[in-house]
Amino acid sequence: MTRALLMGCALAMVAAVLAGCGGSAMASASDQTQQKDAALYQIDQIERTWHKAASTHNVNLMMTLWAPDAVFNIGTETFTGRAQIRKFFTTENKAFMAQNHWESDTPSYKIKATVNGNKGTLYFECHYIDVSTGNVANVVGVDHNVQKINGKWLIVSSVGATASLGA
Repeated sequence: MTRALLMGCALAMVAAVLAGCGGSAMASASDQTQQKDAALYQIDQIERTWHKAASTHNVNLMMTLWAPDAVFNIGTETFTGRAQIRKFFTTENKAFMAQNHWESDTPSYKIKATVNGNKGTLYFECHYIDVSTGNVANVVGVDHNVQKINGKWLIVSSVGATASLGA
């Protein structure tokens, strides 16, 4: 009887350990999905911050999105590092010019993000609406490579892309 009881306890312990392993694997997959979803949400915040910065002409806010050695290619120009990218936004980007009162936004269906570990991509379009007329003043697209650096998702490289008002 004692022997049967000991065998039963031993089998119960083995079953519990095996069940725990299966649960751990499922929790791990669930954790990975949650981590990926959290990363995609954080990457999406780049688009939101970008448009808030453009709508309010806040270059300092815009610069919080860029890695220190980021590269931004727009048209035939290449800007390397935060100082050059800042200069572009303060002197050349029409959305940041004081005379332009534009609201910047992106239709949600035109946002595309991917993540693979600590790296990802982000594409969105900027639809600039002139506040006084309600007309579309400008439409541009950008393809970004992003990376999690010191716990924050930042743009490491960006290329201006063709955008349209269509789908």
